[in-house]
Amino acid sequence: MSQIYDRVALIGLGLIASSMYWAIKRSGLAGEVTGYARSAETRDTAREIGLCDRVCESAAEAAEGADLVVLCVPVGVMGDVAAQIAPNLKPGATVSDVGSVKAAVIEAVAPHLPEGVHFVPAHPLAGTEHSGPRAGFAELFDNRFCLIVPQQGSDRAAVERVEQLWQGMGSETEEMDADHHDLVLAVTSHAPHLIAYTMVGVADDLRRVTDSEVIKFSAAGFRDFTRIAASDPTMWRDVFLNNKNATLEILGRFTEELFALQRAIRTGDGEHLHEYFTHTRAIRRGIIEAGQDTDAPDFGRSK
Repeated sequence: MSQIYDRVALIGLGLIASSMYWAIKRSGLAGEVTGYARSAETRDTAREIGLCDRVCESAAEAAEGADLVVLCVPVGVMGDVAAQIAPNLKPGATVSDVGSVKAAVIEAVAPHLPEGVHFVPAHPLAGTEHSGPRAGFAELFDNRFCLIVPQQGSDRAAVERVEQLWQGMGSETEEMDADHHDLVLAVTSHAPHLIAYTMVGVADDLRRVTDSEVIKFSAAGFRDFTRIAASDPTMWRDVFLNNKNATLEILGRFTEELFALQRAIRTGDGEHLHEYFTHTRAIRRGIIEAGQDTDAPDFGRSK
């Protein structure tokens, strides 16, 4: 890939921003990458590991002169950060983000952006349970989707450049409107995370099962819940508060399905259970066939 932007600014230097930096460098997608993190400790770590060409002391300084500014901070503070950088954005620049929620982020960020600055929200569907500047790696986005959420009247050239950047970092891209994005993510990510948090919490409450047993025998499915439930607490608090309606709608549907399964178990309705599990197994096969996971034994884990 050839260079797409002269200068990219990454605001917030956690897992996604650090992976973006390494992926940008891998393919030569930007001339210079500036970065800023609120914590001095994170900025020091970034300098120590060579994360970003230049680590700045404020978000406004990092954004100054950048062709693309990417907000990689928790969704709850994106509006505040947009207000801080707005006076320093150069005319014709593009602002994007990597938030898991879109409607609330657009509502928080868009009013702060000056005329002549393009806003192209985005959401890479990639991550691990690890966070912080050391957690990033160039391959994080390879063969994963990045959803692009253009605004009404968005500049097409600006949208296409953001898409090219993500494609250059290894992602497949797809455009989607904000409300639909938030509903899709409530199904595929937000509600499953809340269920995982709940299941881990339930295990913690069951004092009849000792801590050592929960840890020792966790290969039976509980382990996958703990991996999800280890995700960054600040990020997920903000996700649920900012995607309230869609998440509550999906949780309502989940509760109805759970009651139906409870009833089938109570009444010995094996046929209902078998049909249900056959259907869910087919969805798993579809995910593997789409290349979004592996069917290797034990999910390809080494242990």
